[in-house]
Amino acid sequence: MTINADIPIRSNALLEPVTHGFSRRRFGATILAAGAGAWFSSLSAQALPASEEARVIDFEWVDPTRNRAVPARLYWPAAATRKGPVPLIVFSHGLGGSRKGYSYLGEGWSTRGTASLHIQHVGSDQTLWAGNPILLLDRLDGAADEREAIERTRDVSFGLDRLLHRDNPFHAAIDSKRIVAAGHSYGANTTLILTGAQVIRNGKPIGFRDPRFTASIVISAPPFYGETDLAAVLASVDVPTLHVTTTEDTIRIPGRFSPVQDRIDVFNAIPTARKALIVFEGGSHSVFTDRSLRNGGPLNPLVKRATMEACLAFLDIVHRSDPAPMENWNAIWKPILAAAPMPFQVPVRQADRRRRA
Repeated sequence: MTINADIPIRSNALLEPVTHGFSRRRFGATILAAGAGAWFSSLSAQALPASEEARVIDFEWVDPTRNRAVPARLYWPAAATRKGPVPLIVFSHGLGGSRKGYSYLGEGWSTRGTASLHIQHVGSDQTLWAGNPILLLDRLDGAADEREAIERTRDVSFGLDRLLHRDNPFHAAIDSKRIVAAGHSYGANTTLILTGAQVIRNGKPIGFRDPRFTASIVISAPPFYGETDLAAVLASVDVPTLHVTTTEDTIRIPGRFSPVQDRIDVFNAIPTARKALIVFEGGSHSVFTDRSLRNGGPLNPLVKRATMEACLAFLDIVHRSDPAPMENWNAIWKPILAAAPMPFQVPVRQADRRRRA
């Protein structure tokens, strides 16, 4: 498979060319053949910082203006990991997911001092897989409909409204200048809409941007199905954006097919230079979910942990103008990368200058 990207796809002694793909078996064989067994063992053995005070809180919110339930799960950092106001990532799940999914991200981020609010979208959540299997295609079509895409963005904005409301006990501790949108698959589309993506209907642009988001994390972004001009759809996305995918990140669901190149095309169409792309060598579209049956073996937990850590390194660039964590991340995870993110320049804010003085 050939990936056409604006940045170089890296290859070295531990990686076979991108055009050959990378199976779980070849991954293990290559790592061992290259003498990197110690590298894998050390990464597997390293536990994330443990904390008995880290909290997971479920909310059963209902948006009265839409009569729509908006369940959410908050991963809140332990007191020991909080240094000043808490940064927040608001996460949108993929088609058929729930607020309980992507727990490795919520748990990993919270142990490092970053809170995350995982929104559940009732029109495209796990209930899609229940019911008469003969009607599954109809349910999927409804969930992928433009109206549901809009409702998902409203779910996220409503959830953020509720968390920041003065009646919410967590609102005062959240850093309103460090709120980030994130999502996987369908949730990546939701994230892009919330940060500027828009379509033209009846000659007028329609968008649902939420200006509170200062950056976005886009994992396995599908194309905007039915739209022929991707550059026009994404022309107004100007916040720093991290894109994450794999060389085997193909979407195959009834009525929908999307090859890996679509993820790269989304990255290329983002007009701002403040963007970064990560391509893991191997790993299916579902490797980023909590599911472990596909790409089980050694690759699955590595991609998960690397993704969690990459998001935080990316936010160090965005919010602290510090590229060092991303450079360190590149060095650590080089053996499983087909393309490494290139740090970009972000103006240093006055507050950052004062802290460094």
